[in-house]
Amino acid sequence: MNKSKQLFSTISSNGELSFSLVETDVPAPKPHEIIVKMEAAPINPSDMWPMFGPADLREASFSDDGKTLKAPVHETMLPRIKPRLDQTLPVGNEGAGTVVAAGDSPQAQSLVGKTVAVLTGASFAEYCCVPIQACMVHNEGTTAKQAASSFVNPLTALSMVETMRLEGHKALVHTAAASSLGIMLNKICINEGIDLVNIVRKQEQVDILKGLGAKYVLNSSDESFKKDLYKAIDATGATLAFDAIGGGTLVSDILTAMEAVGSKDATGLNTYGSPELKQVYIYGNLDFSPSVLNRAYGMTWGIGGWLLMRFLGKLDVKDVLAMHKKVADEINTTFALNFSDEISLEEAMQPANIARYNAKKTGEKFLINPTK
Repeated sequence: MNKSKQLFSTISSNGELSFSLVETDVPAPKPHEIIVKMEAAPINPSDMWPMFGPADLREASFSDDGKTLKAPVHETMLPRIKPRLDQTLPVGNEGAGTVVAAGDSPQAQSLVGKTVAVLTGASFAEYCCVPIQACMVHNEGTTAKQAASSFVNPLTALSMVETMRLEGHKALVHTAAASSLGIMLNKICINEGIDLVNIVRKQEQVDILKGLGAKYVLNSSDESFKKDLYKAIDATGATLAFDAIGGGTLVSDILTAMEAVGSKDATGLNTYGSPELKQVYIYGNLDFSPSVLNRAYGMTWGIGGWLLMRFLGKLDVKDVLAMHKKVADEINTTFALNFSDEISLEEAMQPANIARYNAKKTGEKFLINPTK
């Protein structure tokens, strides 16, 4: 356990990405820290930017020893990523494994031998040293593979519902809704009786969510999409949406439908539109093109960015711990996740695999097993 293989990403100021598998020293844990033997780490969409940034992976080259992938970064993109240039960064937001060593505090020692999930930013490694505050202890019998995706998707889904409640909305709209996160959000909303309007772009994605029991599933590729969106928002009263796409006109279409529903019974002069706040939070960037706003939704609306960690930072610790317990208790039901591919650290570097997981296709979910 003195050494650990680990993936790192570096982008140089002269415009070159180096994605490398490096052997590092495993530190001795401080009193409040544990050493986790990593057995499962999902590759999430949020991992892609730390891993590759804006590098052109179509021009990637692989070193003879198989330990470094290099790709160019266009000079026009370098100002956008100036804070990270010439720094070697660990990658991997989350993962799970077995605690094999611990610092001398009672809390740390009590975790030895347990399966824990960790939120570390450095999970694509054989071993991780993390503070106990960055781990979620799982129930006996839960495997590392089952616990691998305990933070990013489950806590995001729970926090979307909590945001709805805190801001006084009663129903939700979610885009790219057949994702792993979207499936978890559907299960939560079905269990809790919350109306959820799902927006997808393929019929097979409609079928997936309908199979779960989702009531409102709209295909944005259908000619009737805007009419269907109006009907679903009218039926649910949704005034809050979470958008994973970012670019294009979908955010504007959602706000327009919300306004049409809110103003359908208006009489007389309606200069400023319906009085209810219509809010869309963009939390993903599946489409990096500009967000186009065709402002036909009055004056009571908002568009903003939404990040999980910043939202959790606003909550009381007890509320966050309650979320952790819910995830641990329901990891094989509400928060169960199926992986389409399980790969090693070395395989995670291969251009053919990178092309597949970087495509972020619905139904494809990659798991890194550092023990493989």
